Amino acid sequence: MPSLHGQTVVVIGGSAGIGLETARLARSEGAEVVLTGRDPDRLKQAGAEVDAVSTTAFDAGDPVRLAAFFAGLPGPIDQVLVTAGGPYYGLLADLDLDEARRHIGAELTLPLHVARAATGRVNPGGTLLFVGGTGARRPAPGLVVTSAMSVALPALIAGLALEMAPIRVNLIAPGFVDTPLSARLLGDDLETRRRQLRDTLPIGRVVGPRDVAALAVHLMANTALTGATYDIDGGQQLLRA
Repeated sequence: MPSLHGQTVVVIGGSAGIGLETARLARSEGAEVVLTGRDPDRLKQAGAEVDAVSTTAFDAGDPVRLAAFFAGLPGPIDQVLVTAGGPYYGLLADLDLDEARRHIGAELTLPLHVARAATGRVNPGGTLLFVGGTGARRPAPGLVVTSAMSVALPALIAGLALEMAPIRVNLIAPGFVDTPLSARLLGDDLETRRRQLRDTLPIGRVVGPRDVAALAVHLMANTALTGATYDIDGGQQLLRA
């Protein structure tokens, strides 16, 4: 029997990249999927690709809209994946401190808003699954804000796992993943970064959204896993800076 047979999976940030690939894989494992995203047109296309039960366009950073989304679900759900958010890079001298404060607040409170909104909606043994990162764990110029988030999120997720039990809470921490977001961030340097990773990573290839999706679906299906951070970077952290 497929590992998610009969379950409902909600993907917040499911219109592209890791979110869309997870929705696609969850669907192949027997789940019904519900997608959200900010771009209505891209979300509609993604929903059609995975035969989603429903799609809802809104900004997950808006706690009122987020709470209304969960309250409006027609029935209980089993799994929630949150891929919304992203890194904030910049040297100290160049940082917009107001934007940095907004980013830090948004990144740290999004899991709290999701957890509170999901209370009473997620079946016992289900999962709240968040996506963070590993790339900024090693301090470097320009990574001061993102490094802080890489350290803070695992502690936040561990605390939520205790408070949300028997709902499970976990964090996926990818390194570089070849997604549309990576393409936007790197621009013309994308192919150079891909080639560098192919030449240096122990796995000999670049990590893709499908790799992260496979981990996400495993964490949904394995009911013994909660309160932990799961790295997926192809060995990137083993390399010298």
